[in-house]
Amino acid sequence: MHENPDAVAARRAEALASAAETMRAVRDRCVWTQGVTHRDLVPYLIEESAELVDAVEDGSRAELREELGDLLWQVLFHAEIASRDPDDPFDIADVADGLTNKMVRRHPHVFGDDVAETPEQVLVLWNAAKAVEKSERRSVLDGVPRGMPSLALAQKLLGKGSRLIDEPEPVATAADSEAELGDALLSLVARARARGWDAERALRERLRGLEGEIRAAEAAASS
Repeated sequence: MHENPDAVAARRAEALASAAETMRAVRDRCVWTQGVTHRDLVPYLIEESAELVDAVEDGSRAELREELGDLLWQVLFHAEIASRDPDDPFDIADVADGLTNKMVRRHPHVFGDDVAETPEQVLVLWNAAKAVEKSERRSVLDGVPRGMPSLALAQKLLGKGSRLIDEPEPVATAADSEAELGDALLSLVARARARGWDAERALRERLRGLEGEIRAAEAAASS
C-alpha cells in the first residue's frame, strides 16, 4: 500500500530536520566536534564516500542505507560549520534551496515546457543549462576536481579534451569487457610494481601533461 504523498513529504521533512538538529546539538556540546573545520573533515568525507561505493557495488540493502546516512552526516556537518561562519554564513536550508533551484533549471523538460523523450535529449538540455550557469569558465578543465582518483580523472580529462587534442593511441590488449579491462589494468600495475615504479604517480604525472596539452590547444584555438 502506497503512502499518501503529503504524508511522505512530511515524514521526510521531519526526519531531515531532526538530523540537522542532532548535528547542531553535537556541534554545541561535543568538545571534539567543536574544533573540527571543513578541512579536518575531508579525510572522513573521502572515507565515507568510498564506503558508500563499496555498499553500492557489493553490499546489502542495510549497508547501503547506513552508508548513505553516514555520507549525509558529512553534508550536515559541513553545513553546520558553515552556518557559524562570521563573514559568510549559510546552513543546510540554503544548501537544499540552492540544489533545488539548480535541479529545476537543469530539468526544463520536467519543470518547464521543453520536451525530452530520450536520454540523449535530456543530456542536451542538461548541458545547455549547465553551460549558462558556468558561462564564466574559460577552459573545459575549469571545475574538474583534481582530487579525483587518477583513473577517474584520466577518463574525465580525455572526455573534456576529446575535441581539442588527439587521444593517446590505445595499447593493444585482449580486453573485450570491463572485467577483462580490470585484468589488463591489474597486469599493468603488477608490471609497474615488479620494476619499482609507482603506477599512481606515473598516471598522475602523465595527466599533468595532458592538462597542459588541452590548455595549449584551447589557447591556440582562441588566438
